[in-house]
Amino acid sequence: MKRNIVIAAVTAAALIGGGTATALATTGDDQGSARQAATTQLSNDDVRDDDGERDDDAEKTLSADVTAPEAIASALKHTSGTVVSAELDDEDDGGKVVWTVDVLSGDNTWHSVSVDPANGKVLGSHTDDEDGTAQVRAALKGSSVTAEEAAKAAAGKGVVTSVDLDDDGKNKSWEAETRKSGGAEQDWKIDLTSGKVTADRADARDDDADDADDQD
Repeated sequence: MKRNIVIAAVTAAALIGGGTATALATTGDDQGSARQAATTQLSNDDVRDDDGERDDDAEKTLSADVTAPEAIASALKHTSGTVVSAELDDEDDGGKVVWTVDVLSGDNTWHSVSVDPANGKVLGSHTDDEDGTAQVRAALKGSSVTAEEAAKAAAGKGVVTSVDLDDDGKNKSWEAETRKSGGAEQDWKIDLTSGKVTADRADARDDDADDADDQD
């Protein structure tokens, strides 16, 4: 299915010492997937961490062309199975940002698949020794929402940087983290059967507690 690219917003700024232009692009297909990526380098004031320092990880995240659902789809073409998590993160060697997708195959073997965030190509994969296979299977039993679908649902909240199965406790769900162009992070829960997206209130309470501790 051909994708229609729609420019959602373009903001240009001329700053003392040289400004840069930023753009957000949104693509849609018949399944309602969305792409939100910065197409040019962010200005020096766009991405800051909590201490006011430049957040290089956020900049790399927002400049990724391949979305979480697309990275998951690419990984599944390479390694069939059930995706349990996908994360856009630095590799151990050299700090290159890649999508790391964890796939549980039918024979209960864990595969870690690396996907290029620029073009969606699989860079490599290896098997992992992971515990909790039975717990993952039990959590997903009867569910109708896949990791790819959960990432698509969360894409309406910002650029999805990770999606992961929360198989602990009573209320099992998919968890997703998003970033917006200002660098702000937000955690979400996606229902395993309905796909409903809600803010992770427990995470918000933890953040408030951390902020209170910092002020003491």
